Amino acid sequence: MTQTPSGEVVVRLQGVGRRFGATPALAGVDLTIRQGERVAVLGPSGAGKSTLLALLNGSLEPSEGSLEILGSAPAGLSTRERRALQRRVGTISQGLDLVEQVRVLHNVNAGRLAEWGTPRALASLAWPRPDRRALDALTAVGLEWAVHERTERLSGGERQRVAIARLLIQRPELVLADEPVASLDPTRASEVLALLGQAVRRGTGLDADPDAGPVARPDGALVVTLHQPLLARQHCTRAIGLREGRLIFDAVVDDLPPAALDDLYARA
Repeated sequence: MTQTPSGEVVVRLQGVGRRFGATPALAGVDLTIRQGERVAVLGPSGAGKSTLLALLNGSLEPSEGSLEILGSAPAGLSTRERRALQRRVGTISQGLDLVEQVRVLHNVNAGRLAEWGTPRALASLAWPRPDRRALDALTAVGLEWAVHERTERLSGGERQRVAIARLLIQRPELVLADEPVASLDPTRASEVLALLGQAVRRGTGLDADPDAGPVARPDGALVVTLHQPLLARQHCTRAIGLREGRLIFDAVVDDLPPAALDDLYARA
């Protein structure tokens, strides 16, 4: 049986709704996610999954209800504070958000812009030199050979791994992934989800400071939208179901009955 995490709250939604004009995308969502959880968001197309992730990375605000991310309410933050909060959240969108015309190393190092600042970031563009963290991140996703390759020359699956390496080097406290395995075969999909879990797992070499050694921090949390319940059972600790913007179920994956999935994807 999967244990329920007792760590600090990473995300809390209370009565959250989001409308686009008169159209509701989410309605009355109550949800709490804690450190160490791997949460699969299931549901048919148009259920509100992408809207939920946009709320969790701070790019959207609720139309009603309250939202807290990593202890802060985004609605009450200044622009500078909101950006600082978003740097603690790693996101992989369906489009990956990579710069295709630059080297793989540049895309990976984009995960470090918040800690580097503008001068060092500009220097890294002019004189790209992979350090241990960048090489460790690329090695973890099997792309150590591609450090100086142009990103546009890689396959779709390889570009996806570059985006994950960017997350690994960012060391976010919350990782959000919007249908990251939709176009992958089952074996590759399982590999990608395992890597996403690694992106929020602490106590590994990727979480070490070259000068200070390993950093003692709690695990982060992963929220991933999926259409494959089997992958949710294999790689996540918890599953929530969305349909027409409403939360239909919220369960430990080991306790999720098949009937709940049948109801979730049944035609209205």
